[in-house]
Amino acid sequence: MTTSGLVRAVHVSLLGVSLATLAPPGAAQLIQIRTVPFAQGDQFSIFPSNNLGMGGVSITVPDTLLDPFTNPAKAARLAGGRFFSAPTVYGLSRDAGGGRTLPLGTIATAGPWYAGLALALQQVDASRTPSFSGPVPLARLNAAPTVVDVGPNPRSYGNQYVFGLVGRRLANGLSVGGSLHWARLNALDGVDLLYPGSVHLKQFGHDVDVRLGALKEWTDGQSLEAIVLHDRFAMTHDVSYLDLFWDPGTQQVSTRPRAEQNLDRTNTWALQLQYGRPLTTTGWRIGWLATANRMSHPKLPDYELANVQVIPRDPGRSTALNVGVGLSKTRGPATFGVDVIYEPISSHTWADAASPVVTAQGDTLPVGARTVENRFHFSNAVFRMGLSRDLELRGIGRAAGFELGLMVHTISYRLSQYDNVQLIGRTLDEGWVEWTPTWGLSLRFPEFQVRYRGQVMHGMGRPNGQSVVALPLDGGVVAAGILVAPSGPLNLTGVSTFTHQVSVSLPLR
Repeated sequence: MTTSGLVRAVHVSLLGVSLATLAPPGAAQLIQIRTVPFAQGDQFSIFPSNNLGMGGVSITVPDTLLDPFTNPAKAARLAGGRFFSAPTVYGLSRDAGGGRTLPLGTIATAGPWYAGLALALQQVDASRTPSFSGPVPLARLNAAPTVVDVGPNPRSYGNQYVFGLVGRRLANGLSVGGSLHWARLNALDGVDLLYPGSVHLKQFGHDVDVRLGALKEWTDGQSLEAIVLHDRFAMTHDVSYLDLFWDPGTQQVSTRPRAEQNLDRTNTWALQLQYGRPLTTTGWRIGWLATANRMSHPKLPDYELANVQVIPRDPGRSTALNVGVGLSKTRGPATFGVDVIYEPISSHTWADAASPVVTAQGDTLPVGARTVENRFHFSNAVFRMGLSRDLELRGIGRAAGFELGLMVHTISYRLSQYDNVQLIGRTLDEGWVEWTPTWGLSLRFPEFQVRYRGQVMHGMGRPNGQSVVALPLDGGVVAAGILVAPSGPLNLTGVSTFTHQVSVSLPLR
């Protein structure tokens, strides 16, 4: 999958390789913003779900397993307490990476009150390019032996998650709840590939997600839910390089260490409203949702790619909306659902001058002035469709079931960039399509329930190609990021992301 046109004006990722959301794709309270089809593993689908095998349909098809984690007020729909676990494994094709997650949790009820607690441990493998396993050996460049030891890169990294919720059922079908989700993060999948030429990368940070939700249900089947949340994401990337330079004294190419620190900070406020009602008495149901995100980006990382002009990213702001409609049909043991969602998004990022800069007209931009401004206008769409069917087991009843589904996500945007130093501007239109088939199986017994769901995501890729370092003739240090891919423009090799989850749920009584 070649993206040369995209990379010529690359904004490596506004938020796509940041932690866009800790919730799985079916939960759209936090809207993901991405500017390149960079493949990341399904790292944050860590909670069990009824509907992910159905393509993640959610507007008119309730998901009793996942709903309490997206809106804590929805835990009021549970008839009783339960214990659950949902071991999850994901991997990328071409041996490009993977990870494993083990969550354990419980939700308990006591009269009108309900509460839940979940913990998860996660292991994320170090990323690998699809067909190249490392940088150019120094011996090939006739480099002198180096005594610099930057330490080995671990083969995998560990993340930890804690989730808690509490809520209460009030009168007249009204429920309210609150939740807190905290994550200690030592790795985001794929980020290590965005610092080509580095010899060591250390990631560390956290994410805090606070939600307040409400649910109102009427006796005629209507429902209205609302949620407001605040998410604070903060990561630090300590990147180590070995720069090559010509040493006139020894008449050899030598290396010297260099360390950089990149910060990734995004704060988000979000509001979502969702409504559903029976359409007829024959099992049809219709609903809609509306979501608004307001994001501030105090700092976005300065990722590096080969043979491209990297757009600087310092502060920024984004506004992301989505509006959608859902339709479902239930007939006996079968359920069909479809969601159609439109996502208009705008983002404004810029670079600040670290020192006074003289413009092409001879004027001077002071320290802190904007040297480059980038405005992105997205017109994205999400389509989800799925069906499920319960099966009868003799003597037990509806104890088995299967699900099939499809998710399609189209991304289309225009970049308008203006250089306040050179006083020139340009525009670029880009887009791509991601599609994800899903499937699932379930076994339900009075004592426990076991569910399996799987999915494979297509339409994205990862950088591929051996980095070649060019040495300057004057013996100066090679600046980081001056890397030229052998084929010229950077290519993304298409990869697929596979996810498998087995969830077990046991009633507490």
